[in-house]
Amino acid sequence: MSCAAPAAPAESRTALVRRARRINRVLSTTYPEAGCELDFGSPWELLVVTVLSAQTTDKRVNVVSPTLFTAYPGPAELAAADPVRVEQIIAPTGFFRAKTASIMKLAAAVLEDFGGKVPGRLDQLVTLPGVGRKTANVVLGNAFGVPGITVDTHFGRLVRRFGWTAETDPVKVEHAVAGLFPKRDWTMLSHHLIWHGRRRCHARNPACGACPLARLCPAYGEGPTDPTTAAKLVRTEGRG
Repeated sequence: MSCAAPAAPAESRTALVRRARRINRVLSTTYPEAGCELDFGSPWELLVVTVLSAQTTDKRVNVVSPTLFTAYPGPAELAAADPVRVEQIIAPTGFFRAKTASIMKLAAAVLEDFGGKVPGRLDQLVTLPGVGRKTANVVLGNAFGVPGITVDTHFGRLVRRFGWTAETDPVKVEHAVAGLFPKRDWTMLSHHLIWHGRRRCHARNPACGACPLARLCPAYGEGPTDPTTAAKLVRTEGRG
């Protein structure tokens, strides 16, 4: 005779939606200042700094971007720039030769295909070199006010820990999560999860014992649950 405990019932779709939205409400209270951590003054600047933010921190990009945009304020100037000078400016972001080539090709494409103006539609943005759905949604949500879900490494890790989806492909993750929330919430949802991933729900050693989502998260316990130990893992600002 087996003494094993019965398996917990599967979460219904309705329960999942309610839990997901409750998580977002808690995060909105936890991070009321959440927003894009890249500095920008226009859709063009946001497009460029988002490309530069790959494999580095937003803080490093924010250090170099004022110099970059003072020297090359728009696509026309950047497309005609001396690559060596651009490399020197963006060197602190890493992979500066590849990134220089990318943003100069991007500038040329914006000039040639869109008359020097960054398009405000997803299907147009993703035609630009080096621009995928993640970058496009960052630009749409933060520069144009068009709701979008930004599936970066933090977002993907958290939605799987939360049990919102088991998908790993970013596009499938985006569509799965989009179905749990009204469209108007998508951009801020992205900010909330990314901020939480940068500050508490780390890839290694998540600060479970200092997490406001402890009762709502199926992955509670992956990190230390002792409040004092967990509190030491909490970061006051993101690292990109």
